[in-house]
Amino acid sequence: MIKILDKWKSILVLVVGIAFIIYGVYRNEVDTVFTKAIKVCMECIGIG
Repeated sequence: MIKILDKWKSILVLVVGIAFIIYGVYRNEVDTVFTKAIKVCMECIGIG
């Protein structure tokens, strides 16, 4: 019984995650996310 609930919880989290990704793409936030990711990477390397 516990394994079945854990499986459904995992599937639910996966579906919610995919839904949020689709929502972010729909709102055209892809460029914002990539820009922030590049800035964080540059700060970690020490270039920016």
